[in-house]
Amino acid sequence: MTAERFHTVVVKVENKAGVLARVAGLFARRGFNIESLAVAPTDDERFSRITFTVDVASAPLEQVVKQLDKLVNVVDIRELDAATAVERELMLIVVAAAPERRSELLDLVRIFKAKVLSVGPDKMMVSLSGRPDRIDDFEALLEPFGIVEIQRTGRVALRRLDSSAIDETPEVP
Repeated sequence: MTAERFHTVVVKVENKAGVLARVAGLFARRGFNIESLAVAPTDDERFSRITFTVDVASAPLEQVVKQLDKLVNVVDIRELDAATAVERELMLIVVAAAPERRSELLDLVRIFKAKVLSVGPDKMMVSLSGRPDRIDDFEALLEPFGIVEIQRTGRVALRRLDSSAIDETPEVP
C-alpha cells in the first residue's frame, strides 16, 4: 500500500451501542472505501477508539474528516502520518505443511519471528504481529505452501512518542 493512497485515521467516539454502525453507515453512504478497521474501548470506559485506514482514492481525506465530524458521538478525529506513527497488525494463518516441507516453513517462521500456535498432520497455524508491510511480505512468502485460512486484524496505530526514536528492535527482514 502506498502512503499517498491510504491514510490512517483515529476517531475517539462515545462507547455507546450503534456508534460503530453509524460510522460505517456514513462510509457506505458516501462511497468511501475502508481498507482496514479496528475498534476497542479506551482506558476510559466511556470512549472507544476506531482506527481505520481509508482509501483516499474513493474520497478526499478532508471530506472523510468533515463527514465524521458531523456525527454526534464523535469526540476527536486525528490523522496519523505514517512517518510519525507506529502501526501494527496481527495475522493468524493456517498453512499447508506437509512433513517434507515443514523445515522450510519453520525457517520462514524463525526469520520473521512469527509463532507456531498449532500443528496438525498436514497443516500449521502461525501468528505474526508487526508492520502491515511486513505482514504482507510474510503472507506472500507463505502462498506457495498453500494458505488454508487467514485472518488479519486491521491496523492499530498510535502517534510515535518521539519522531526520532526507533519504535522497537529492528525487524527481520
